[in-house]
Amino acid sequence: MHLKSENIHPFNYLLSRESKEQLLKQHAKVFWFTGLSGSGKSTIAKGLEEALHLKGFYTGVIDGDNVRTGINSNLGFSNEDRIENIRRIAEVAKLFLQNGAIVICCFVSPTEEIRNLARTIIGADDFKEIFVNTPIEECEKRDVKGLYAKARRGEIRDLTGVNAPFEVPSKPELEIQTKNKSVEESVSEVLEFCIPILTLKS
Repeated sequence: MHLKSENIHPFNYLLSRESKEQLLKQHAKVFWFTGLSGSGKSTIAKGLEEALHLKGFYTGVIDGDNVRTGINSNLGFSNEDRIENIRRIAEVAKLFLQNGAIVICCFVSPTEEIRNLARTIIGADDFKEIFVNTPIEECEKRDVKGLYAKARRGEIRDLTGVNAPFEVPSKPELEIQTKNKSVEESVSEVLEFCIPILTLKS
């Protein structure tokens, strides 16, 4: 439970988001990658960031593993902690958004409730959900972190897709089916989706 103080007064930014977007020559948005562990979220996000950078866009990536070793290192994987994990990240992403940045977020975010929480905090117009749709069998083949093997042996509890549910997004802005598709093809598909959204009209 979070207690709110009457002595907290959010700062009104002296420079508007629009002013910063004009300086950066881009529309700020949050691209929220969701999918199973091992689906390719981080790999595709990295490729997207590199491609956008080469085109002159200012971006930032917020990745699940990096966040859990820092700002959210005190959180576990219970439903309550998963919700708090996403709440904090959405608030951080919103701060970057208000400063004109393009934010690329990579989180399993397994339920509609959690993803809708992020969408509400960030704002529906600025939140673009990208579902990296990779069959769990393919994710297990990759299993670069060894998570699925540990979960099958009972060494890990609450692994999404094995002993915790993953709710398929009902209306993502973009769905990438990665099976039989190269990373480059997936990145190209996302890039084609992003560019019209991010480009300022002259």
